[in-house]
Amino acid sequence: MHIQEAVASRHSIRAFLPTPVDGATIRKVLEQAARAPSGGNLQPWHIDVLAGDALASLKSRMRERLAQGGEPEPTDYDVYPPALRAPWRDRRFQVGEAMYARLGIPREDKAARRRWFSRNFDFFGAPLALFCSVDRTMGPPQWSDLGMYLQTVMLLLRAEGLDSCAQECWAIYPATVAGAIALPPERMLFCGMSIGHRDPAHPVNGLVSDRAPTSEWLTFRGL
Repeated sequence: MHIQEAVASRHSIRAFLPTPVDGATIRKVLEQAARAPSGGNLQPWHIDVLAGDALASLKSRMRERLAQGGEPEPTDYDVYPPALRAPWRDRRFQVGEAMYARLGIPREDKAARRRWFSRNFDFFGAPLALFCSVDRTMGPPQWSDLGMYLQTVMLLLRAEGLDSCAQECWAIYPATVAGAIALPPERMLFCGMSIGHRDPAHPVNGLVSDRAPTSEWLTFRGL
């Protein structure tokens, strides 16, 4: 697969087939992705992969938590700025509405929306999950390194015919995840990721979010 095709075909998949993911393929992808850029070659990412019984155990624990109300745990960072403003607030709203429209869930049906959101914590049925963490002493530049590593992972997954969904929502349950992956106290959870084969029949997977026109964010000087 050409890199252009991988970039164009990668988007967040929220319904997966139960088809197993080959362990050797995932190991290869994660190792190759370590060629991602990293300031000072710090390579600050730490990756934990769950499948089989380990993944089933975490999913079961999350079902219990959600059944008990699903109150978030003390978090280490805000997934979004507390006072998110336009145009970023509008983009978040629009993609959410587009997704629920595909699912046929109206805005007033809050219960159905909560039920759908809870599927995040079942990894949308994916047979493999990934968590990314970072040492607490690291700062914003190293967090950008995490993003470059994870994007490289997602593009390499496409080259292998696999799909993914990066999930910062796991940041609201850091203690639960820490218990599942034996996360040491000096490391902070960044995000999770669902990995597997997309379900081509599910309407949610037809959602491809809009991108802002270049006139809003691109400036050329001297070219």
